[in-house]
Amino acid sequence: QVRVVESGGGLVQAGGSLRLSCAASGSIFSINTMGWYRQAPGKQRELVATITSGGSTNYADSVKGRFTISRDNAKNTVYVQMNSLKPEDTAVYYCNADLKTTRWSSTYSLWGQGTQVTVSS
Repeated sequence: QVRVVESGGGLVQAGGSLRLSCAASGSIFSINTMGWYRQAPGKQRELVATITSGGSTNYADSVKGRFTISRDNAKNTVYVQMNSLKPEDTAVYYCNADLKTTRWSSTYSLWGQGTQVTVSS
């Protein structure tokens, strides 16, 4: 069974920092793009940041300059370092991986279970 699991969420004060991790495990042939998304209560899920296997990154305007996405291909893990956190960053953060289980199969997206990030004022 292939799965992705997030960790590192929690409660922090405004201005603080948090580092989230997401590890993909199971029978995986390759992983292309990995990314972080978030969803606040009553709102749509939105892009936070993505990173390709080659290291190209993309950020939402709301997090540019504060968040940094990175990955360790050898560990099939993606991270997001979140600095200068604001109450508006409060949401469930989800990890996404674009992967193949074999070289013959098609590419599909797999979501993690989510981890709660709460920023207090």
